[in-house]
Amino acid sequence: MNEQIRAREVRLVGPEGEQVGIVPVERALQLAADVDLDLVEVAPMARPPVCKLMDFGKFKYESALKAREARRNQQQTVIKEMKLRPKIDPHDYETKKGHVVRFLKAGDKVKVTIMFRGREQSRPELGFRLLRRLSEEISELGFVEASPKQDGRNMIMVLAPHRATKAAAVAAVAAGAKPAREPREGDGTEVESAEPADTPAAAVE
Repeated sequence: MNEQIRAREVRLVGPEGEQVGIVPVERALQLAADVDLDLVEVAPMARPPVCKLMDFGKFKYESALKAREARRNQQQTVIKEMKLRPKIDPHDYETKKGHVVRFLKAGDKVKVTIMFRGREQSRPELGFRLLRRLSEEISELGFVEASPKQDGRNMIMVLAPHRATKAAAVAAVAAGAKPAREPREGDGTEVESAEPADTPAAAVE
């Protein structure tokens, strides 16, 4: 930038993006000084290097603002976990389904775990039936990303929000809408990661 530029001549671009042409670096520095701007090398590997007249301080400030806004609008991939029993009470089922619906509306994935105990382990069809029912009842908001599979004494299925559901959640965050209520004890837990995690943190039953 400015006197740090070592090239003898540069291809100069004006402050509005107009092409000035190839000029000696001394001439480019003089033009920058005349309009109280900086001479900034924007393509140092070009032959000759491309330089632009700009307010470098303002450019850095605006770039930082854009980066901050992008981070604020970026939504991390979150996996919530919900645990159910194969013979869950109808009222408890509706309550936990409501949490799953809220998680999906927020753009989060949900790991649903059916916990078998004792002789329940000999009836895996109960778990499959419950997970199939849940996936059908939330089909407008999400889909089965990982089909039900047995994992020891548990059966696991992963639900993911439809693209439109996730887009609506991102738009709500960008618009400054209040986030969904954090789950109370018994709702489930979450894991944040750059990519979907295979094993979220242990959830509360």
